[in-house]
Amino acid sequence: MLDTTQSEAAPPQEEPRGCLFALSQPPLMIFLAVIGCLLLTAALHDLLWL
Repeated sequence: MLDTTQSEAAPPQEEPRGCLFALSQPPLMIFLAVIGCLLLTAALHDLLWL
């Protein structure tokens, strides 16, 4: 029978955090949403009212 006990299990190492982790942060998403809304507003203003 196989021994399934974890007598010398290595602790999990931290994985490197990439771009998707950075984009998942709420303050960054709020900042990008505000900038996107400002750009959209400026584009619509130029297209519709000028």
